Amino acid sequence: MLRRTAYALLVLALAGTATACGRSAPDPATAATARGPITVWLSNNAQEVQWGRAMVAAWNKAHPDQHVTAQQIPAGKTSEEAISASIIAGTTACLAFNTSPAAVPTFQKQNGLVPLSDFPDGEKYITGRGGSLTDQYRSTDGKFYQLPWKSNPVMILYNKKLFAKAGLDPEHPKLATYKEFLATSRTLVHSGAAKAAIWPSPSSDFFQPWYDFYPAFAAQSGGKQLIEDGKPQFDSAAGRQVAAFWRTLYAEKLAPQEQYPGDPVNDGKTAMATVGAWAVAAYKDNVDIGVAPVPTADGGSGKHSFSDEKSAAMFSACKNRGTAWDVLKFASSTAQDGKFLEATGQMPMREDLTAKYPGYFAKNPTYKAFADQAERVVEVPNVPGSIDIWQAFRDEWTKSVVFGRESTDAGLRKASSEITDLLNEYGDPS
Repeated sequence: MLRRTAYALLVLALAGTATACGRSAPDPATAATARGPITVWLSNNAQEVQWGRAMVAAWNKAHPDQHVTAQQIPAGKTSEEAISASIIAGTTACLAFNTSPAAVPTFQKQNGLVPLSDFPDGEKYITGRGGSLTDQYRSTDGKFYQLPWKSNPVMILYNKKLFAKAGLDPEHPKLATYKEFLATSRTLVHSGAAKAAIWPSPSSDFFQPWYDFYPAFAAQSGGKQLIEDGKPQFDSAAGRQVAAFWRTLYAEKLAPQEQYPGDPVNDGKTAMATVGAWAVAAYKDNVDIGVAPVPTADGGSGKHSFSDEKSAAMFSACKNRGTAWDVLKFASSTAQDGKFLEATGQMPMREDLTAKYPGYFAKNPTYKAFADQAERVVEVPNVPGSIDIWQAFRDEWTKSVVFGRESTDAGLRKASSEITDLLNEYGDPS
């Protein structure tokens, strides 16, 4: 066995004994059409909780015999670990509205998810809502085990006040190409306007590449995933350009190598951040923000970015799946998606958002850039061992790009080799 994390090993060891150790799973055939009370889990984001409670109240008013209880996902190091532990214990809610696509293969391995494609209208509903965006969310068996729910396409958010302080034009920032981005970053730091030009977390968490490498790779590669057709894609010209770009930012101290103990954007320590639409509401009272696309080598427009999507999923402990499916469709309806957009500023996974919700974007023009980017998003690959694969990538990125302990080309080459081994290992049922 090559490199499975202790977390993944625990999942694999306990998945087979989940039924024996936890509550007995309901009969799938009976549960598929059963109706009655259910529980749903929400993230701890205040705006999402506000929307979730209102959504549940609306459902309960119309369906008093199928009462829904809303709770926040149990506390844990990450929501993925909390949900995984609850699958093992047989204590999951029927629905969770904060399911990371990277964790879906693990939850499947635990037999923890209900295939939504098995509902008579499952395929039609999911593809009809999300259109061409949905294909990235199919599992390797061709089924949907998640409803692509909402995205936060990663873009460059910048502090207009700090740009002006550095003598830069805050309304027309030069950020489109790597050359322009680096020149702007040097001006921001060398002028003393900000300690950092940009400050992504340099930590080793498996998901951190989603906020430095992956948006830039999606843009530079024309929309490639980390893995396609069973093979890593990043040890390529596009991957090497992205790695060299970020290595320059770290080498010139334009991006710090240490973790910031707080929020560097809110505290005015960094002039830029790679974030999704959620940040507009988070910073609007303290930071005069602007939004720009992730840069590319040539600065071409219409580039892709990482979706930072969260899905909704149904779990196999659910006894009243008929109700759960109806609630899932109600919660992701055109009307509720509009309410969610109003409450959170996050993008429902629908095509043509500005056409569907013109009033919102007329009142909130800052979000138009995110709605446009939401049409061109790249998801994490839906492959077994996803979390370990991202961890392997992050470890090499940290070593080569953040700290320069080896060349960036060598780091990508090593990560590609190790991930190839992991793909072979996880693909081997033995």
